[in-house]
Amino acid sequence: MRKVAIIGAGMTHFGEQWEQGFRDLVVEAGVKAIEDAGLSGDKIDAGFVGTMASGRLVGQEHIGGLLADYMGLNPIPVTRVEGACASGSLALRQGVMAVASGMHDVVVVGGVEKMTDLDVNTVSDILGGAGDQEWELFLGATFPAIYALMAKVHMKDFGTTAEMLAAVAVKNHKNGAKNKYAQFQKEISIETVLKSKMISDPLKVFDCSPITDGAAAVILAPLDMAHSFTKKPVEILSSTQASDAIALHSRASLTGLRATQVASEKAYKMAKMTPKDMNFAEVHDCFTIAEIMAIEDLGFFKKGQGGPATLEGRTALNGELPINTSGGLKACGHPVGATGVKQAVECVWQLRGEAEGRQVKDAHIGMSQNVGGSGATAVVHIYKNE
Repeated sequence: MRKVAIIGAGMTHFGEQWEQGFRDLVVEAGVKAIEDAGLSGDKIDAGFVGTMASGRLVGQEHIGGLLADYMGLNPIPVTRVEGACASGSLALRQGVMAVASGMHDVVVVGGVEKMTDLDVNTVSDILGGAGDQEWELFLGATFPAIYALMAKVHMKDFGTTAEMLAAVAVKNHKNGAKNKYAQFQKEISIETVLKSKMISDPLKVFDCSPITDGAAAVILAPLDMAHSFTKKPVEILSSTQASDAIALHSRASLTGLRATQVASEKAYKMAKMTPKDMNFAEVHDCFTIAEIMAIEDLGFFKKGQGGPATLEGRTALNGELPINTSGGLKACGHPVGATGVKQAVECVWQLRGEAEGRQVKDAHIGMSQNVGGSGATAVVHIYKNE
């Protein structure tokens, strides 16, 4: 297997993109990544694009063909990848395997979703299909309710408090305020979170990630070829994936995601590293409780200590392990198919020293963790600069 590097990265602004359509977003991100890599489109051998629900959200299917056409990449093969909210990271993993295997040399990986053209209730129902449609969504359990159940049990078992959940949102909004691509660029307080509207007890409005439009893209190449394109390649040390029961009632535990635990164990083994080697991480904070569970499942903190660690500032930008420097899904936004690729873009910028205003000091190793649904799919990547 060949070593693989990211040689280019780019993304659109995340938010309500009323002036841009689905194809406009993916083309903008793709062109930025290609320009960042310093290559022309005719050097690209293949492409993978992650999107979850474009057919229901904007009525567009056949995304691989659309991307190849509007990116000017015909006749190369471009393939759509779907894994709910983990679609983007799954596309990245497909790209990594294509380059590592020697099947292709230069690959573009994109992620995109256009979500704000429909009303909130309709979008919520569409997203609910990422869980068990028959046993959860049909009975009224959308994702706020599902993650609220996990939060309730975490609170009961470990003493996690509403203030600890709020601290996740406060931290990520503070980071998002430093990110020009973020949907929300305004700091908030714990009091603001606690006083916001209840969505599904104990989760309030500010505990939930928003509905977002956006796209992100990276360019992959073999590490031994990377320097012919860029002076700052970022090596992908690990690319792992694991699965679990799609319905919450079939899980062994409600206070952690087994898929994340398994994928991260494999990622550390592949990279020959441990959680202590990570300098920062982008994790899947679709709800504040999701970040707390993630930093525990990834081995950064013992089970039950994710909440206290966040409240104490240990995951802040200047803390011992910065988490979600981009603002995370919570503040940067969550265009579901794009999120996993956006995480990779943020990791690239951090490892290149290009994360304007939110740069982690001495960042050499980073991680991203992306979740599909409420944990049926988890994808973990570890990145390294030279």
